[in-house]
This record gives sequence, C-alpha cells and structure tokens, in this order.
Amino acid sequence: MGDPAYVMVARALSEFRSGRPIIVMDGNEGVIALPVDGMGDDQLAAFRQLCGAPAQLRLVLTERRARSLGVSSGGPIALAIDETASAADILSLAVNVEVKLRLDASPPPRAAAPALELAKLAQRLPALLVVPKDDAVVARFVPSLISFEAAAVAPFRQDALATLTVASAASVPLQGGLSARFVVFRDEVGGTATAVIVGNPDFRSPVPVRIHSACLTGDVFGSRRCDCGDQLRLALARLDEEGGGVILYLRQEGRGLGLANKMRAYQLQDDGLDTLDANATLGFDDDERDYGMAVRMLELLGCKRVLLLTNNPAKLDGLAQAGIEVSGRIPLQGTVNADNRRYLTAKATRAGHKLDQLLSLLGEGDETEHRDLRAER
Repeated sequence: MGDPAYVMVARALSEFRSGRPIIVMDGNEGVIALPVDGMGDDQLAAFRQLCGAPAQLRLVLTERRARSLGVSSGGPIALAIDETASAADILSLAVNVEVKLRLDASPPPRAAAPALELAKLAQRLPALLVVPKDDAVVARFVPSLISFEAAAVAPFRQDALATLTVASAASVPLQGGLSARFVVFRDEVGGTATAVIVGNPDFRSPVPVRIHSACLTGDVFGSRRCDCGDQLRLALARLDEEGGGVILYLRQEGRGLGLANKMRAYQLQDDGLDTLDANATLGFDDDERDYGMAVRMLELLGCKRVLLLTNNPAKLDGLAQAGIEVSGRIPLQGTVNADNRRYLTAKATRAGHKLDQLLSLLGEGDETEHRDLRAER
C-alpha cells in the first residue's frame, strides 16, 4: 500500500522482529524504543551509548504485567532501570514471577502504549526499553532509526488485511484417502495463512469450517500438553464425513503469543501457574488472537455462511461481528490425559470454552486418562 504511515509502521514492525530500536512519535513527543526480548548485554550497552550518557532508561510494561508485579495502575507502567542493570536483570522484570530488583514505577510516555502493541504484533514480549527522543541522537542515527506516528498503529492490522491475496494453491492428498486443496494467502508485511479445502464443499450453503491456530507442539509433534493436534485431526475427519469443508490454518501459536512466548508460558505453568495466569505474568491478555485474517480468507474463498467446528464461543462472536453468517456450531473434544487436564480445565472454567461433557469427565478422576472424546454429533 502507498500510505506513508502504513509503510513506516510496516518497516518498524520489521525492525522490532529483528530486535532493533525504533522511534515512536506522539505529536511533538516521542520515544526511542527497544524490545528486551532477545537483548544481550552487548546490545544493551550499544543502546545506552546510542541514547547518550544523561538518558535514563525505563522499562515499559503492560498493565497486566504490572499487576503481576503487585503494581496497581490504570495502564502501562515505566520502571526506572539502574545504569548497572544487566540484560538478564531487565528481562527478569518482564518475565519472572518473583522479582528481586527494586520497582520504581511511573506513568510511561504517551507513545509507549502503541509501541507495546507493535511488540505484540512482532510476537515479541510486550516489554520495551524506552528513552525520550533526543533530537541530537536522532540526527546522528537518522539512517538507521525508523520513525512513525503512534496513531498509525491502531489501523495497521486492518490495513494489512486489505492486502491479503492468494499466493498459490495446489492439491495435496492426505492420509486416510482424504483429498484436499491447500490455498496459501499472503499479505504485504509477511503474514501468511493457509486454507485447507477438504473434499468439495458447496459454498452456496453453510460450509463446515474449522479456524485452527497453528500449534507446532501439538499439530506436528503430538504434544500431550494441549488438545490442538486432536482437534485438528478430528476436524479433518468430520469435514470428510460432512462431504467437505475448510480448515483455516492461522499462524497464531500460543493464542497469538508466538512460539517463543508460548514456551515461556509453558515454563511458568511448570512452576505452578495455569495457562491464563502464565499469559498475564508475561504481560499478555488471555487471548491475543485476531480473527480478521480468517474473515478475509473466507471472503476471498466466497464463503459467507459457516458451520463452525469449535468449542470457543469467541470465534463465533468474532465471525458474526465481521459479517460472516454463523449457522451453527459443531463441538470438537479431544483426548484428556494427565498432562493436559489442568490446561483444559482452565479453558473451560476461566476462558468460557464449551466443554461441559469434558468437565463432567474430569470430575470422575484419573479414569479419564487416555479417554478419546470424539466430536459430538
């Protein structure tokens, strides 16, 4: 797209994905921001040198992370960073359950909140080192620092969706005799997603559709910590039974956190937190996914009415609000085992997933181990 504001946000997103600093402006005020995710001591020293000796580094964190640290706030906070703090010290303020460093919190600059949203879009931790923009610093580093207006972040996701197009397509026979056609979509900022069209669905009628967030651990390696792989395989079988349908396979690992942050959340779960509290401890919302890409894919496929294969009411609401007619819901319930029991319980009791039959079985105790709960008819 030719909009200069859109182009600059896209370039800034690329910089954040690469772990490099950017400038975020809000009117006449601005900050230089650097993701702490992946930052080493050498990069920290270089950032301190870039910002100049008088600059006071501050770590901007989301309101959810602030609450996990025991800091009450009505939005993001900024923590003063001591000049002797190492990269590991700073990262601990963003990810650890217990923090040993002294917390000196204050309101962040206005431009900090949009910068946090950009970090989430880059699937980095929502934790940024910031300093007020200094014109002298900017003058010295203009060739290497991307600058953009904070107000351009909010419409960026929707603008990117408008660039989504079909990149390629091919027939791919699947195990079990399933015939499928894979349609790959791509936008201008590197986002990709895949529609797996099983059989020959009639797009004039409500089409069975599964919106599936990619799960490397479950879909590919058969992880027992979740039910994602089970739901994917159940969905394929159910679409075959229905005579055809579509799986929208979206790159939204870990409910939109990204694979690296999903592993961080897993470690926090191993330390005793449930899946929602682990996300909050890292500064994320319970679910960071956005279904705008799914809606756009359905539009490009010519699919306006769907029967949704899901246990998650939020997916129905998201599609309906975007103008897709949801004609019904087909539940999918996978295997319960000792490793995913706590995760599934949290999804049902705290995230509102429709797993009533599952909750009943969980109440029976250990005999649910390895029980296969096939899709309800």
